[in-house]
Amino acid sequence: MNNFANMINKACVRADSLVCVGLDPDPKLMPIPNIFEFNKTIIESTSGYVAAYKPNLAFYEAHGISGLRALYDTVDFIKQLSSSPVIIGDAKRGDIGSTNEAYATALFDTWGFDAITVNPYCGWESLQPFLKYEEKGVFVLCRTSNTGASEFQDLQVTIPGQVSSAPLFEAVALESASWNAAGNIGFVMGATKPEEIGRIRSLCPGMPFLIPGIGSQGGELDLSLSLGADLDTPNILINSSRSIIYASSNPNSFGDASTRAVSSLCEKINQVVRGLDRYDN
Repeated sequence: MNNFANMINKACVRADSLVCVGLDPDPKLMPIPNIFEFNKTIIESTSGYVAAYKPNLAFYEAHGISGLRALYDTVDFIKQLSSSPVIIGDAKRGDIGSTNEAYATALFDTWGFDAITVNPYCGWESLQPFLKYEEKGVFVLCRTSNTGASEFQDLQVTIPGQVSSAPLFEAVALESASWNAAGNIGFVMGATKPEEIGRIRSLCPGMPFLIPGIGSQGGELDLSLSLGADLDTPNILINSSRSIIYASSNPNSFGDASTRAVSSLCEKINQVVRGLDRYDN
């Protein structure tokens, strides 16, 4: 198992969980106004059930310097946890040349994320600066969970070496897999399209999947797990954000509500995984 997949597997084993909690602080939904204190309560309340946390940078950048300070404090707080969850910077960066070199430096060296999300639209050139960090993970947007994803991702394209055409998301997966020399690429695969998760798993065994779309987006948990699970170990992180961090609007009990929400999701996932005949249970 490569270093990136091994990092995820170790975090999942430590937590007995495949859950990734998205830390998306929205002032319109937060029961308390302070971003870091909100995140801190959520993290303290969920860390026993979580393999990874995923701060979405947009929610911090929107608040300028104060938001960036909250992001710094949040990442620092997670790094102090004894459970050592993976920290994924949900940045969706994708540019070329010196711009992407700066993005890579910012995300991995300055912020210290263990893994990030990237947009592959500019091709190999856009991913190269991130992939140079061989001990870090790079989740490539492949098949996203939003309703408009099909507008581009379902377009039929010609894939080198194949006779027939295939949807663009499949081409992204195959090309990205060919660039995976250091074993540090994974895919963002939306739970709203579980059959396509299964298709990419069959094409790309051994590559980690970050699966959003469970909860408020209506993704299919059971099918996403059964079709996306790898041969030896699931190699999956199931991301949930709003249904966990906004489980309650009560400022005195939102932490307890997030504990109940994340523990319930964790148990549902584990029940499905335990039922898969590819693993020894």
